[in-house]
Amino acid sequence: MGSGIGAGRAYNAWMAKAAGETSRRILSPSGVTWAGLAVNGVLMALKMVVGTVCASQTLLADGLHTASDLVTDVAVLAGLRMSSQPADEAHRYGHRRISTMVALLVGAALLAAAGWIAYRAVSALRVGAGPVRGSLPLWVALASVPMKEALYQVTRLVGRRAGDLSLLANAWHHRSDAVSSIAASAGLAGALFGGPAWAFLDPLTAIALSAFLLTAAGKIIVQSASELVDRAPGAGTLAGIEHAVAGTRNVRGFHAFRARRVGGKVEMDIHVQVDPDLTVREGHDIATAVKDQVRRADEDVVEVIVHIEPAEDDGRPTGPARR
Repeated sequence: MGSGIGAGRAYNAWMAKAAGETSRRILSPSGVTWAGLAVNGVLMALKMVVGTVCASQTLLADGLHTASDLVTDVAVLAGLRMSSQPADEAHRYGHRRISTMVALLVGAALLAAAGWIAYRAVSALRVGAGPVRGSLPLWVALASVPMKEALYQVTRLVGRRAGDLSLLANAWHHRSDAVSSIAASAGLAGALFGGPAWAFLDPLTAIALSAFLLTAAGKIIVQSASELVDRAPGAGTLAGIEHAVAGTRNVRGFHAFRARRVGGKVEMDIHVQVDPDLTVREGHDIATAVKDQVRRADEDVVEVIVHIEPAEDDGRPTGPARR
């Protein structure tokens, strides 16, 4: 009997370990993106087929948006694989900017999808929108909302934890699909229950969706482009780094502080002023302490370059100045 209890405990421990490993894989950047790819594939096929059979412009537009999600999932997976590669002879600074470029691609795909949705909807309004056949499009649109919202929440959680801009952009893509499905459901309900006189609500809702998507695409593109032109992090991030440097022991002052975002992370360099009579080793130790202090203060900082300089002869620290 004792051996049976021991075997049961061993089995339970093995199951718990397997469940933990599965959870870690799913909640990894690639795992959550693969999950999104699978869900988007099913939803895209369902929306496109039902939208075509039931003559619903709104559901077709919603399906096209989901198709753009599918494309960006593939792009994000490729970007994750390439951006995680270590520095090499041709890329001495690493490959983190690849994730920024993928985020820009996500925004461009969303922009293109919004334009196509608007074009189809305006064309339907010009020629006259026919009635939607049956209630199935409404139920398909409603069913996709909780699925896409769940993908948004999980992808956003993983993206924030990893500090990956492409994942955060993809999370917004999931959220925009969820919101577009809500709006699509409203338009389909009006067209379905209002009869032929209200059939125009279907393409009209699609136009409203395209405007929403254009706004989301613009935000993603601006944020990605700002990284590509080395825009500095926000004021709060800069202030936190400055406070960490100033609080490091034996630092008398600092200047020429620069920081930029790369792939959702922060790279920075700074000139730190110390006692001019210190040895080279002591100056090196202070530089190491500055790096450690900054990284403890902000885990998004992945690279810190510290230049050691002698302080002014009168011992007065020079205040922080960004150039």
